[in-house]
Amino acid sequence: STAAALEHFTVNFTITNLPYTSDLENPDSAKFRATRRVMNTLLDRLLKQSSIGPAFQGCATTDFRYGPGSHRDETRVDAVCTYSKEASAAPLDRVGLYHEVSNKTRGITQLGPYSLDKDSLYVNG
Repeated sequence: STAAALEHFTVNFTITNLPYTSDLENPDSAKFRATRRVMNTLLDRLLKQSSIGPAFQGCATTDFRYGPGSHRDETRVDAVCTYSKEASAAPLDRVGLYHEVSNKTRGITQLGPYSLDKDSLYVNG
């Protein structure tokens, strides 16, 4: 049998009700750490319920950035997610996963307490 390899994919989206502050630029700040923890939990919960659920290992939020342009009233989230892929398995179905995430976030409008920009979601793209 062939070993599964850990593969990564990115998830990016914009939160419209989380103002971007300098705290979110600093990975050592309490606000960055707390927001990252919540984000990782929400993403993990979301993807565990998706079609890649059994193979899903977890997401790590890597970065918070300004919203589109330089909107300080919005925050862009970058995360890297990991799953274990059997050698024989098909490559990640990013379109399918995008639709699943869309369905589970009410059409890319809500993730936990956060409101999302419905045009902002990218899965591995």
